[in-house]
Amino acid sequence: MPVLLLLLQEPAGEAAQEFTPFSINTGMMFWTLVIFGLLVAVLWRFGWPTLLRMVEEREARIAKQLASAEQANAEAARLLEEHRQALAQARAEAQDILAGAKAVSQKEREQLLAKTREEQEQLLERARRDIEGEKEKAILALRREAVDLSIAAASKLVESNLDSDANRRLVLDYLTTLERH
Repeated sequence: MPVLLLLLQEPAGEAAQEFTPFSINTGMMFWTLVIFGLLVAVLWRFGWPTLLRMVEEREARIAKQLASAEQANAEAARLLEEHRQALAQARAEAQDILAGAKAVSQKEREQLLAKTREEQEQLLERARRDIEGEKEKAILALRREAVDLSIAAASKLVESNLDSDANRRLVLDYLTTLERH
């Protein structure tokens, strides 16, 4: 311990009074190195493992967060791709539905047009039959009228009253022979 006291004592005389920033104090230097060594030893023994453990825990936590972020990013990308596929599928289904609806409407239109044409043809055919029937009725009425006129004219000419049924039969036979020619 006496050495320690010697080192701690300040130099006497002129040297003690002349302190400059470049002057060397060996006693102060020795104790600074001893205290620094003790501090490093204590920190090495107690502080360094704790510091290393905390740094490693932080590093593990950051790595875990990075992995979690990468996993979340991959999941988001997968969900985005699924969403895009679902959207594309929905668009395709909508296009199919529209195409089906157009096909059905076109088929319905064609059926309605065919039905309308058929009804028109039926109406035309019925009108033709009606016209033909009316024509036949008119021809028969004209024949009767012609027969009656012929009988009236013949009876005036002959001035004899012939049997009207027999005369009618004669005129009808005559008119049918005219129609054949």
